[in-house]
Amino acid sequence: MYGNGESTGADVRGGLTADQIRATKGVRRLAMLTAYDYPTALALDGAGLDMILVGDSLGEVELGYPTTRDVTMAMMVHHIRAVRHGVTRTHLVGDMTADTYRTPEEAVETARALVAAGADSVKLEGALVAQVGAILAAGIPVMGHVGLLPQTAVERKRLGKTDEEADRIVADTVALDRAGCYAIVIEAVDPVVARRATDAVEAPTIGIAAGIGTDGQVLVSTDLLGQLPNPPRFVTPKANVHELVGDVGREWVAEVRAAAEETVAA
Repeated sequence: MYGNGESTGADVRGGLTADQIRATKGVRRLAMLTAYDYPTALALDGAGLDMILVGDSLGEVELGYPTTRDVTMAMMVHHIRAVRHGVTRTHLVGDMTADTYRTPEEAVETARALVAAGADSVKLEGALVAQVGAILAAGIPVMGHVGLLPQTAVERKRLGKTDEEADRIVADTVALDRAGCYAIVIEAVDPVVARRATDAVEAPTIGIAAGIGTDGQVLVSTDLLGQLPNPPRFVTPKANVHELVGDVGREWVAEVRAAAEETVAA
């Protein structure tokens, strides 16, 4: 039901299959990080992650755009190819970009393009059951995404604080599970609601800003590494790469100028 897709290049694909990821439910927690370039992918491929996501978050954290809606399919294909070159041991997920899966037919076309670029599976936002079914029928595994949906959200805030929101999030999660998604991201949802949604489905859930009651966690690697000066409040960076790069740059400038002064003095 969940094939790994056909490879169109020379890259060797490895890691867990979608079926194996789904089978981790109740057995162990899942860990997923994003990657957008070859060096980061190469490093993370040896970190023991279950999945690496080439997310449309690249628009904001890598390309400097204000929203994920600015990411085009050409951009996504470009970055998936780069990441695929560094990934041989980890399941690689590709985000379907905004307005590229409005119909089941369009969804299949987009999913096939991402798999051709190197993705093992694709992720879409919202309880789009018809699109999920069409992509699965084409032999491509699908990861779902509920809660905050950055591609369409007017405001970024934690959801599930009202009964109506909570019921909708749980219903969306159940719908994606029944449609055949092998895993489902729950983003920016009240932890109690995220736990309720997790308990209601057979597929593992992967939380971000949704508490620890999900079956796994995902973060934007740029935030975790501290590559930007102001990471989200729910992230505790493990490093400060932004400061490190600045320090290295300043040290290099000093070395270059010192060498020039020594040459003049000689």
